Amino acid sequence: MRCDRDRALLACYVSSGARASELLGVRLEDVDWSAGRLWVITKGTGQRDPVPASPQAFAYTAAYLDQAGLPEPGGPLWRTRRGDPRPLTYWAMRRVLQRANSVLGTNYTLHDTRHTAATRMARDPSLTLVEVQTILRHAHLSTTARYTAVGLEDLMDKLAEHYQRPRQEVRWSQTYDPADVEAVFGAR
Repeated sequence: MRCDRDRALLACYVSSGARASELLGVRLEDVDWSAGRLWVITKGTGQRDPVPASPQAFAYTAAYLDQAGLPEPGGPLWRTRRGDPRPLTYWAMRRVLQRANSVLGTNYTLHDTRHTAATRMARDPSLTLVEVQTILRHAHLSTTARYTAVGLEDLMDKLAEHYQRPRQEVRWSQTYDPADVEAVFGAR
């Protein structure tokens, strides 16, 4: 990210799990600095709901506002950097992410930031799935549960430990008789 605004937005996306359009609609009045949350207009219901964000996201947001200045009352928090300040659009923020993708050789989307937040929260043992559902504002727990799936990459350390352990000898029960198995299944 090439500026404080972009760093702040990315940190807000990845830590809050807010939808792209919800976060872009935030005004200065929607920032609750002391509680560490942002108020967004929810996509589904149109209600004004709180979403948490990380202390780092708020620090970047403060740096952005220091550099860019405060918006007019009722104006958008996230604004363009060149020319007269205008609300930052979804397509402009998408372009910011595309430029970062070009440098990194990745293909992340704004919606991927919500998935990243959801996955991090769902895999945090100190958060219940119902709590994550509440934070993400999912209507159904089954939607939130999709983020609990474990990927092979997440298992690599455990698999490495498994491969390092000596092979356990098979121990049969004292009552086990191979002849019983042959009688049932036939000799092979």
